[in-house]
Amino acid sequence: MHYKPPSRYRLTRRKHAMAAATALSTLASGLGLAMPETAMAQFRPSPMHLTPTKNNSTDQPATFQADKVDYNDVEHTITWTGNVQLWQGDNVMHADKIVYDRDTGVVAAHGNVASIQPDGTVIHAQYAELTGGMRDGIMMHVGTTLPENARMAANGMRRTGGKVNDMSRAVYTACEICKKDKKRAPFWQFRAYDATQDLEHQEIIFRDTYLDILGIPVLYMPFFSMTDPSAKRHSGFLMPGVTPHDRYLGTYFTIPYYWVIDNQSDMTVQALFSTKTNPQLSAQYRRRFNFGMVKVQGGITDSSMRSKAYTNDFGNDVSGGNGHGFQGYLFLNANFSLNKYWRAGLNVNLATSADYMRNYRVTGYGNDTLNSNVYLEGFGTGSYSRIDAQYYQGLNQGVIRNTDLPFVLPRYTYSFLGQPDALGGRFGMSTTDFNVRRDNGTSDIRGQVALNWDRPFQNKLGQKYLLTLHLDSTLYSASHLDQQPNYYNRHGAATSGQVLPTIALKTSWPFVRAFEKGHGSQILEPIVQLIYAPNTGYSRNNMPNEDSMSYEFTDSTLFSLNRYQGTDRLDGGLRANVGLHANWTWDGHEVDLLGGESFQEHINHDQLPYSGLEHHASDIVMRARVVPNQYFDFNGRMRLDPYTKHVNFGDALFSVGVPHFRVRGGYVYEPVTPYYYYATDYRSSGPSSLYYVKTNELSGGFSSDWGAWHLSAFARRSLSRKEFVSLGGDLGYSNDCFGIDVLYMKQYTTIGGQQRNSTVLFTVSLKTLGSFGLK
Repeated sequence: MHYKPPSRYRLTRRKHAMAAATALSTLASGLGLAMPETAMAQFRPSPMHLTPTKNNSTDQPATFQADKVDYNDVEHTITWTGNVQLWQGDNVMHADKIVYDRDTGVVAAHGNVASIQPDGTVIHAQYAELTGGMRDGIMMHVGTTLPENARMAANGMRRTGGKVNDMSRAVYTACEICKKDKKRAPFWQFRAYDATQDLEHQEIIFRDTYLDILGIPVLYMPFFSMTDPSAKRHSGFLMPGVTPHDRYLGTYFTIPYYWVIDNQSDMTVQALFSTKTNPQLSAQYRRRFNFGMVKVQGGITDSSMRSKAYTNDFGNDVSGGNGHGFQGYLFLNANFSLNKYWRAGLNVNLATSADYMRNYRVTGYGNDTLNSNVYLEGFGTGSYSRIDAQYYQGLNQGVIRNTDLPFVLPRYTYSFLGQPDALGGRFGMSTTDFNVRRDNGTSDIRGQVALNWDRPFQNKLGQKYLLTLHLDSTLYSASHLDQQPNYYNRHGAATSGQVLPTIALKTSWPFVRAFEKGHGSQILEPIVQLIYAPNTGYSRNNMPNEDSMSYEFTDSTLFSLNRYQGTDRLDGGLRANVGLHANWTWDGHEVDLLGGESFQEHINHDQLPYSGLEHHASDIVMRARVVPNQYFDFNGRMRLDPYTKHVNFGDALFSVGVPHFRVRGGYVYEPVTPYYYYATDYRSSGPSSLYYVKTNELSGGFSSDWGAWHLSAFARRSLSRKEFVSLGGDLGYSNDCFGIDVLYMKQYTTIGGQQRNSTVLFTVSLKTLGSFGLK
């Protein structure tokens, strides 16, 4: 039978032999529905079917579309020519010509062959000869398009069982091919004598492989295995890491292995081998549930390293720690949604010693403490509730000892904010209650409730008012008040409490005008706030202090009822806060200014030195934000003593630049170093001398990008100590398939009596393969 579609719709039937009639029982009806310019049919030849999938079985009809169909009764072949498309279920094949041998079940495709697999993979070839439902066969001059823009090419390929593709003279890359010169070598490629693509296990294996950069061989590997880019998750070894020199480990290697357990969980196991100490084995396990997740990370080793004793900045001798012998760490994070209102979780962070974390580069070293907690929290309309228990482990043993750190068993927090009531106000309530236990220091129990009512209103002149009625009440039961962090002169236990009502009225009168023909606006807003509360004073030697150790008087707390961080210490007395706020906004640009001062009837002389509230008239606080255009922005704050004209606090951040280049800088100044204030018994001996060391630091850096290149550098220097705190830089290049970075960092901070050396990190990233580097 020879069939050519006519110029107009027409169908001609002929009688064939019984075998032909059986094989093509649906051909006529299929052709009867074809477009006039093409021939289409459905057929179920018994020896031929495509690769079955979840939604595709061998019983599904295979459909073709072609410009021309030839049937040969003698040779028992069917030939499709001209824009041939053949599909069954999710499998599709395109070719210039396809010949199907009914006796052998062999499909031969010629010219511009393209086979589209159910996973989206496309295989191109000049010639393909397939059998067994197209699961077995050979292809010549093969090119494969994989997910993530990865590509493979080979002189020839043998397909076995639809699961394994063996390729000869294979090339692999994830780089774009030059459109102007397709023979030009990509930026990088793997060139192998032969390769095997295991579709079932989603793995590609190369043998006798060269890594070419710009067509030049730079690395030879007799064997190389990688995950197929079509795999979202796949078990196997990850890129190993190597550090040629480390202060504590010497030269060390890391070999990670990733294990896909199931669709919800996986594990990464890593071995670390060092030239200076014994190996470490670590692992991370992750699992997701419909209602939560769990992540566990830990490591163990038998460390042969010993730390030396040293003298800290306070002149105290500190032992070398216990980082020798059996060591390990455990980090556990989990959270679960119990229902739409409640959830629970825990965060456990434990380590046998800080020295071990430092020596083996465990994540988290450099912080002051490791924090652990377990919690239950609930969310409602305008309300939040949480109960938890907390535990801390000190890492900076030169300053923080574990015996000084508290256990919090338990801590309860609740807050509520209601809807506007009949008077137009809103009621709020909050409480923070806890039980703090210390082996060395004050232990206390606190119950606290704060009530608040806000009523905003304004008059016809545009003046805005906010009336606030507030009540704080607290009850304490404490022991060892003479120890840290209170250091009171009295000994033993005490039961005490406080109740402080506060009334405040805040008023502002914003004057607004438009400019720039309506595209800009100006706001000039004077603000006045009156606050009255009983003058309780600061000195309360029978009351512990857990959450009000730091006093902050800046532009952000100028109009706060309580300028302490917590509620163990409260601002009392009569005071007035005044300020002037100005803002100009136009075409997306902004200038925002605020200045103010607090006037108080009573003075608390035993507050923190340089608090800014040592006189009836406080320090003047100021804030400025200036963004005149896209090339410059500035944010600055300061606090000025009106009596001495000295600046008691100041910080500033700025950024200036043009496209592809930007410079950033910052500055911070304070006459003292607040961190050292509570490090000793300051009530009997005064603050440590280190407290009066100025905080005077300058930081800056720049970043630049041009095309595929990027460059950045930063530095931070203490002007008061006349030394750098840290500095570093980064230089890198990246394109569509390749990235390289060189990072340098130097830290001058001393932790645990040790100062880190310079770090140089060299990283190379190959798309679809991962990153590897030297440090």
